[in-house]
Amino acid sequence: MPSRRTLRRPALYSAVAVAALAGGLLSVQPASAAGTRIHDIQGTTRISPLAGKQVADVPGTVTAIRSFGSSRGFWVQDPHPDDDPATSEAVFVFTGTVTPQVAVGDAIGFSGTVSEYYPGGKDAGGQSVTEITDATWTVRASNQPLPAPVRLDASAIPAAYAPDAGGRSIESRTLRPAKYALDRLESLEGMRVAVSDAPVVGPTNTHNELWVTATPNHHRTARGGTLYGGYADPNGGRVKVQSLVPFSQRPFPVANVGDRLTGTTAGPLDYDNFGGYTLQATELGTLTARTPAPEVTRKQTAHELAVATYNVENLAPDNPQAKFDRLAKGLVHNLAAPDVVALEEVQDDSGAKDDGTVTAGTTLTKLTDAIEAAGGPAYQWRSIDPENDQDGGQPGGNIRVAFLFNPQRVAFTDVKGGDATTPVKVVDDHGRAGLSASPGRIAPTDAAWKTSRKPLVGAFALRGKPGSRVFVIANHFNSKGGDQGLDSRFQPPARTSEVQRTAQAKLVNTFVKELLAKDPKADVVVAGDLNDYQFSPALKTLTSGGVLTDQVTKLPPAERYSYVYQGNSQVLDHLLTSRALTRTDYDIVHINAEYADQTSDHDPQVLRIKP
Repeated sequence: MPSRRTLRRPALYSAVAVAALAGGLLSVQPASAAGTRIHDIQGTTRISPLAGKQVADVPGTVTAIRSFGSSRGFWVQDPHPDDDPATSEAVFVFTGTVTPQVAVGDAIGFSGTVSEYYPGGKDAGGQSVTEITDATWTVRASNQPLPAPVRLDASAIPAAYAPDAGGRSIESRTLRPAKYALDRLESLEGMRVAVSDAPVVGPTNTHNELWVTATPNHHRTARGGTLYGGYADPNGGRVKVQSLVPFSQRPFPVANVGDRLTGTTAGPLDYDNFGGYTLQATELGTLTARTPAPEVTRKQTAHELAVATYNVENLAPDNPQAKFDRLAKGLVHNLAAPDVVALEEVQDDSGAKDDGTVTAGTTLTKLTDAIEAAGGPAYQWRSIDPENDQDGGQPGGNIRVAFLFNPQRVAFTDVKGGDATTPVKVVDDHGRAGLSASPGRIAPTDAAWKTSRKPLVGAFALRGKPGSRVFVIANHFNSKGGDQGLDSRFQPPARTSEVQRTAQAKLVNTFVKELLAKDPKADVVVAGDLNDYQFSPALKTLTSGGVLTDQVTKLPPAERYSYVYQGNSQVLDHLLTSRALTRTDYDIVHINAEYADQTSDHDPQVLRIKP
């Protein structure tokens, strides 16, 4: 199986040490006391008390081997544990690109240097893994019984996630495995653990990883996932699963949220910076399919305006036609052909090729053609080309937001003057709110939008209802890149990216207030991938003053999610409405995020209103 982790630390082997890898014992002068055991190496904190020191002839049983990639090595566990629940009884022995000459069940004595490895680099903020480097060992017996795995379940994992260190490191704190989930998992680092009949809460990804939960009754979503409902409880029962079983013997299961790994999934507990604590499976449960069907929303009535938001994930002309066809099917069938669609992540006509192209007519035409071929309406589109390489996203892609609309159902109010850098203004239009440009961009030169997508605002009218006017604002706020992970060694983890999103939210909130100051009864819909939660500072800022209602807050809590990340079902996409829009019907249409075979990583949403 390919590993996401490239060469993890320098493999500094002397000629003698390399020879010793074949099974000999390299003589070392240990800095620790004689009779060192693995629990002495692991200690009662996240950092080994013997870090940087040499140990010699430490006993244990080989429980698993990683024999591929540049992160090879094996896990060894002491079958005779101490009575301290804070000390792990296992450790990883790193051999670099050299396949270790050991077998599962070998009783060995190993020697080497105790090291702390930070997956992704120390600056990434993750925790470290205690390992043995420059290792040598002798095999003393074979075919020894393996220590029984520790069962991970609700009784084993505390509800509290991590100690509050005020944003500082928790590395030097004594582990309290009976109180905190992160401490409990850390106290099992490298040891054999197991989950039984584990619900899948994160679908299989392209790296052959999935997420399960050991606490299935905790924050369950309506469709079998795990709901992320607040910063205080990131759901400590989530565990990533990878496989040490060769694909030729057992292909990795292709699982969706709601499925189950029936039976036992067991192996050593690892950690990486791409999902936290990871069960490296030597035994995989059987995949039992319980996948909920993709959802289909109802059709809007003749007197309703249906507005949708859909992140189409770096859509470019060179994407496979199958992606365009599947997006089209989702829009026509699952979303019932909304009247207006706010699209996010529409790339320019050369895709990720950084050649100065900023137009996206080919991309949008290819999508609208696919929609029509799928039996949908002949959508038209409106967008504003960004300045080259100024809106973030994939380099050269020039992603932007764009509107699709069905001209048989709605009319777009075109007002010339919108471009990449000219800010749209609220103007008086015969006593009503109007736009200086439609489509137009909100404050595009403001520092809040640096390397981020600028909001697009346009005015629409529902055909058959004279005088109707709905302002739709399409958004794609800056990403969470740079934030510390939920399982960071810094607790609570820093969310540095939300500063920019909060500034962006303030600009959109101000623009909505200007619309409402001109016309308190104006119908306004704010749509898009806001890259933040309904309880976040950004959303609190966006809705401040009571000018907007976040429609997701009207759903039952178990249905509030549009994205699945590392086993957490969460809200990133939103549809918000102004005070005048009191008759609303809102639906998150789950067709992507919970599935291994997904067209986009986001679920679309649709809002039906009566303007």
